[in-house]
Order: sequence, then structure tokens, then C-alpha cells
Amino acid sequence: MNTNLSYSEPCSLLIVIINYRTPQLTIECLRALASEIHSVPGTRVAVVDNDSGDGSVEKIGAAIATEGWENWATLMPSSLNGGYAYGNNFAIRPALQSSNPPAYFWLLNSDTRIRPGAIKALVEFLEQNLKVGIVGSSLENPDGTCWSTAFRFPSLLSELEGGVRLGIVSKLLSNWVVAQKMGDQPQPVDWLPGASMMIRREVFESIGLMDEEYFLYYEETDFCLQAKRAGWSCWYVPDSKVMHIAGQSTGVTARDAAPRRLPQYVFDSRRRYFVKNHGLVYAALTDFVWSLGFTIWRLRRVVQRKPDTDPPYLLLDTLRNSVFLKGSKYVKYEPAKN
Repeated sequence: MNTNLSYSEPCSLLIVIINYRTPQLTIECLRALASEIHSVPGTRVAVVDNDSGDGSVEKIGAAIATEGWENWATLMPSSLNGGYAYGNNFAIRPALQSSNPPAYFWLLNSDTRIRPGAIKALVEFLEQNLKVGIVGSSLENPDGTCWSTAFRFPSLLSELEGGVRLGIVSKLLSNWVVAQKMGDQPQPVDWLPGASMMIRREVFESIGLMDEEYFLYYEETDFCLQAKRAGWSCWYVPDSKVMHIAGQSTGVTARDAAPRRLPQYVFDSRRRYFVKNHGLVYAALTDFVWSLGFTIWRLRRVVQRKPDTDPPYLLLDTLRNSVFLKGSKYVKYEPAKN
């Protein structure tokens, strides 16, 4: 079984897939890639197993061997579950240091299935637009319906809108709402989800690798912000279509299940993003306006008898993880060993 990246031949594109206890989904993701892998010559795939400990390495390794994918797919077991940024960097770092570093890197979730032409559409867009550093696909639900896949950077006003959830406020703050409704034409955006994000090599050379202090969530938002500050633009490319199931490794964003209490790393990442990029005072203001707005929303929800669709203990968990109680202190989330 091949477990080391090798670039004896030029690699134009490296696709990085992180597996954490989703071996069958990862295998199906590879199977969908198999029919498209040759659409861009020199494409390779690195599957990083984030210390799943559930037999994923054996299952994925066996599939790569029996399906004949060894000439383009490499399995890279990690001895540490260091999170999303860590897992991607685990494959990207040696690729950048190789004698033939790829021109492009595509971060692709294990719970995705690429549609025909998805790879080529992103690569061609980057080749035709040299100032663009990051591109992303149009994501689909399993039933083929589309969902918003591009976003604005979180801000004080977006936190107010997200907390209070009042129509007139959302209308007034429409230019700051994080989720953007996308059309059928390419357009610049602030950031794209890491489920399908292709990055030009020079972006890494400009700003470095993804911030491994994030365990999960906000790392791609932070990365796109650093890229923008370095002069790179980020674009949504709807001709690249990718089906995304969502929430299969964590359950946090699963669309077909009741809301679950958000894990600690979500709050740790949110606090880190605002303190790192905007400072302690700004982060405190975001905590204040969101908590105030959300309190108003909870009261209005009871009076108007609206359904409760929020994760349990959301207000309590946000307050106990706010900068008012934790300041700028950040200790990276460490997953429990099973």
C-alpha cells in the first residue's frame, strides 16, 4: 500500500481528502473521482486518515489496491487527529516541499461526490484568471437541489443579524448577512466552504498553510481572509458541481437530524477567529450583540409560539465561551481518545 507522496512525475493538481471514521463515504468519493481524474493531466489524490482508529486505513487501503487506483491515489495515515487544517496540511506540506510541487490543491470532503466536469471547470477558471487565488464549486444536496455555498466574512453586524433574526433587521443588514444566495454565473465572494475549495500554490507561498490552531470550523474562513489581505480574490464557480451530504464526520451540520448541542471546538474556533483577526474589543462586541439579539429572539419565539430549531444550550454555551469569561485565551480543542 502506497503511504507516501511521490512526485517523480509532475503533479499539476493534488486533491486532498480528510477521512475521519467515514471509510465507505471516502471510498465512494474516490470512486466518483476515478472517472474524472484524467480530465486534468497530472492529477493526484491524497487521502489523509485523521487517526480514525476504526479500521478506516485498512478499508480504504484495500479499496485503493483492489480498484486499481494506486497510480493516482495515496493513503496517508496520521497518528494524530489534529483537526481539519492539520489534516490538510499533513498532505499539502510535503507536496509544497517536493521537487515538483502541484500548481493547484483541491480540498474535498469525504462526504462529496463530484459531478462530471467539476475538476476541469475549477482548474480552467484558475488558468484563465491569474489574480484569483481560491475557487469553489456549486454544492448540491443528495436530491440534486442547490444550497448556498458562498459567504461573507463574519462581522459585528452579521452577528447581530444572526442573533436577533428579525425580518426588518435582516433586510437592513442584507449586505452583511453571512450566507449569500448564489446565481448561475461565476462571482467573487469572501469565502467558500472547505467541502470543495481549490487553491493556487502561490497562495500558500504568500500566506502559509492553514492555521492548525483551529480544530474545526472557521479555518477556511480565516484562510480566505488571509488570502484576501495578501491580494488574492476568491470566486464561486457554478460550472463545477459537487454533491455534499454534510455533517457525516461530526453530525454538527447534518440536515436530516434534530439539532445537537454544539461541540466545544465550534465556540473555541469562533472566539479565535474574531480575536485573531479583529482584536479583543471587537470580539467582545460580537459576543455582546449576538447574545442580546439571541435573547430577544428566544423571548419572541416563545410569545409567537415559533418552533425551537436551535441547538440545545446555545445561549449558555456562547456566554461561557465568550471573551468576557475567557478573554483572548485559546487552548486548542483536544478530542477525547476512544
